[in-house]
Order: sequence, then C-alpha cells, then structure tokens
Amino acid sequence: DVQLVESGGGSVQAGGSLRLSCVVPGSSVSRYCMGWFRQAPGKEREGVATISPDGGSTSYVDSVKGRFTISRNNVGSTLYLQMHSLKAEDTAKYYCSSRGYGGSCIGGYRYWGQGTQVTVS
Repeated sequence: DVQLVESGGGSVQAGGSLRLSCVVPGSSVSRYCMGWFRQAPGKEREGVATISPDGGSTSYVDSVKGRFTISRNNVGSTLYLQMHSLKAEDTAKYYCSSRGYGGSCIGGYRYWGQGTQVTVS
C-alpha cells in the first residue's frame, strides 16, 4: 500500500506564505499524477492543484491561480505546494494524493495522506 505523509501546515496571517510537503516513503510515484486537495469544515473536498508524472503539466483551481505553485521531486518522491498571498478562505485541511495508476490527472486519485491543517487569520 502507498503511504503519503504531509507536513508544513500551520497558522499564518492573511497575506503570508506556507510551503506544504508530501513524502511518499518507500515508494516510487514518479509514474503517476499527484495532487493537493483541501477540505474546509462543512464543505466538500476540492482539488487545489495537480501535476503530471514528469512535472511538465500542472493545473489549478481558479481560486488559487497565481498564488499557489505545485511541484514535485521524483528522485525524493516528494510533492510540494508553495502557497503565497494566503487568504482566510484558504483555511482547510490539505491532503496530498497520488493517482496510483496511469491516465489523465483529472480524477481517480487512489492514495491519500492524513492531511495537514492550514489556518489563515
């Protein structure tokens, strides 16, 4: 089974920055799409950003475009989410995910981390 371990969450003032990391120990995920998702209290989980296996293609939800950047280091099996200009509405638990199999990066994510909380005040 694939395990994903997120870190980097925390509390920050509006306008601040955070960098989330996701390590996939003991597993090579370089062949698969990966993504960051978030869920705020009382809301459905939403996709924040996805990245292709080689890192050459990324996508973002409109609300974070220009503020967040997803990247990956396949050598270290690590996924990142750099977040700038954070807003209160970015407050949520952020989850790292690996699709776990080939195909489009849209949907079908199979493996999930436990999440890391981001609170913007």
